[in-house]
Amino acid sequence: MVDMEFYRGKRVFVTGHTGFKGSWLCRMLVNAGAEVTGYSLAPPTAPNLFSMAGLDARMHSVIGDVRDLSALKAAFDAAQPEIVLHLAAQPIVRDSYKDPHYTYETNVLGTVNLLECVRTAAGTLPRSVVNVTTDKVYQNKEWCWGYRENEPLDGYDPYSNSKSCSELVTHSYKSSFLDEMGVAVSTARAGNVIGGGDFANDRIIPDCIRAVAKGEAVGVRNPWSTRPYQHVLEPLAAYLLIAQRQYEDPSLAGYYNVGPDDCDCLTTGELVDLFCRIWGDNVHWENHAETNAPHEANFLKLDCSKLKATFGWAPRWHIEECMQMTCNFGKVWLAGGDIPAEMDKEIREFLKG
Repeated sequence: MVDMEFYRGKRVFVTGHTGFKGSWLCRMLVNAGAEVTGYSLAPPTAPNLFSMAGLDARMHSVIGDVRDLSALKAAFDAAQPEIVLHLAAQPIVRDSYKDPHYTYETNVLGTVNLLECVRTAAGTLPRSVVNVTTDKVYQNKEWCWGYRENEPLDGYDPYSNSKSCSELVTHSYKSSFLDEMGVAVSTARAGNVIGGGDFANDRIIPDCIRAVAKGEAVGVRNPWSTRPYQHVLEPLAAYLLIAQRQYEDPSLAGYYNVGPDDCDCLTTGELVDLFCRIWGDNVHWENHAETNAPHEANFLKLDCSKLKATFGWAPRWHIEECMQMTCNFGKVWLAGGDIPAEMDKEIREFLKG
């Protein structure tokens, strides 16, 4: 498990800090005493977790676009980061079909721009960089075993493919520049995450919470798709672990899958069954399967043996605990409760093991 004390006093630069994962990550970092600078577009949803999380007063938040190299570089050089965590992305598969140009520009050029900032850093070079991609970077053959880091990269849809390209960009910058400059660079390929504070469109748990808030049945578009589900804190802790350990030993830099054990790879229907059972109040779901829907993989699993063998990592929460935490958060939010306190409670529970 990551040693959060390592981050005390460290200068950390986080792109995508106003998003769902970015907000949880920044809360973890500021609680640990890190000096955090975030660079991102304004929060992408209303409501949004960043505004609820009480982060503005505890970190330096820069609103900007990763496609804008000059603005990104100004924020990066001012921050003088020791550690860089790149989360900024257009993350929704269906949105990538609606606007592939924006998706590629953000996910590919955004990665180029971030790595250019590292390569041309004014002052001290960062020592550790983690580029967060996705489990969907692999050429999906719909087989029943998990993909390993040496499988071919060739995502199908524009989102997945743009993240495959982001991986290739990272490989090139490592080989051409950053390895010889002494900058340790890894990519982390995480599975689907659930957790409190996700308000994105076209994601199953936010759809569940919205349905509950309206007193409606949950509509499930594809109840038979299998995905590796994990709580949002699982990959975030893994990113921080990778960043820490390669900071200490650059030979550990590489490409890492981050996902749950096989027992937590569920169909969407099974996941929503679990949500309905834990939430209670007679919540139920309906099959809203679509005809002629945009292509998405039906079966996807990760083999995380490399992460486990290299760092002694293992998932902390199984899917039942993940859903319990997600429902707890949702009920606190719907009741107008203390969101920062709920986040801190869940972070403490997770980190104590």
